[in-house]
Amino acid sequence: MVLRGRSETLMPQVQHFLTRRISARPILSWRLLATVSGPRPLPATLFSRYVVEPRKVTIVGAPLADGQPLLGVDRGPTFIRKRGLVQRLERDAWRVEDLGDLDFEMRSGLGRQEDFAEGAAHGSTKRAKMVGHANRILYEVTHEHARQDKLVLTLGGDHSIGVGSVAGALKGRPETAIIWVDAHADINSRNTSESGHLHGMVLSFLMNLDNSRNMKGFHWLNDESIPVLLPTRLVYVGLRDLDKGEKAFIRSLGIKAYTMHEVDKFGIGKIMEMVLDHILGRTDRPLHLSFDIDAVDPLYAPSTGTRVAGGLSYREAYYICEEVAHSGCLASMDLVEVNPTLTMAGGDERTVDMAVGLISSATGNSIL
Repeated sequence: MVLRGRSETLMPQVQHFLTRRISARPILSWRLLATVSGPRPLPATLFSRYVVEPRKVTIVGAPLADGQPLLGVDRGPTFIRKRGLVQRLERDAWRVEDLGDLDFEMRSGLGRQEDFAEGAAHGSTKRAKMVGHANRILYEVTHEHARQDKLVLTLGGDHSIGVGSVAGALKGRPETAIIWVDAHADINSRNTSESGHLHGMVLSFLMNLDNSRNMKGFHWLNDESIPVLLPTRLVYVGLRDLDKGEKAFIRSLGIKAYTMHEVDKFGIGKIMEMVLDHILGRTDRPLHLSFDIDAVDPLYAPSTGTRVAGGLSYREAYYICEEVAHSGCLASMDLVEVNPTLTMAGGDERTVDMAVGLISSATGNSIL
């Protein structure tokens, strides 16, 4: 049998057929469990208890590429819009407010050429000043709209924008819990990172690991009194490529992490049941979904900068978003690392269409 993601010569449909897991045990939907042990049932007319009706979504483009080494990821927001995102949301009864793309260079006062020349001047990290300033700008915008009880949707850009988008969610809704869907853990600190690229260090800033908030460019996290993200408020789905330091952090902090091994073992239905039970339990709590497109197997989403074989299948990725929507607790989301310049022969369109579809499912679009 061909293992998941190991043969890229197979058509995606064949690959999906060969890698489907059929569980002998019935899996209860979390929507049913919620009536027993989870948050109170949500009226059918409402999407989320954290989004007022009529439902409004604010789209924020965050075209940041400085957290990693490849050009093109800053074009992700533009391509996602061109593939019909706004129309999909409006069709699903959302009132859309699209703020366009933030101009990080102009508003931060840092010239891109100057900052690239700075290189790794701040310890072992690359372009920390630029990334830090850009995330403060993003934080200010996402926080403002989170306070207005809107769904806040941030389009990356590389995953370093997660500092600003999650900070805005935590400031506006301090009880927020994070579902981090990614092939990578993004929890390195400046002391553990092997590359120095900040898109792999996002959670160290949010959790203040190794005093990361004291790094030049990120003091604003303390200045703005951004709540420190607790390990119990974070859960990973889809991990499959971790650094040594990241493994140590996850284990020592007791962070709940469902790798692709667990996805293969239990099936995505059971995984999402456990995810939502862990971060919601018997409480109502706002959720932030941070979805890195590289969590999806490259067969389905090849246009991303850090491809790793053996990822989520097409339906597994959609199911995650569907269940988050069904929880009735989604308050904010970011979709990152779409780089339409990296593939040809339709790979860019497949990846962008996947991104639009995942956002649509997370915001309530369903099969029936």
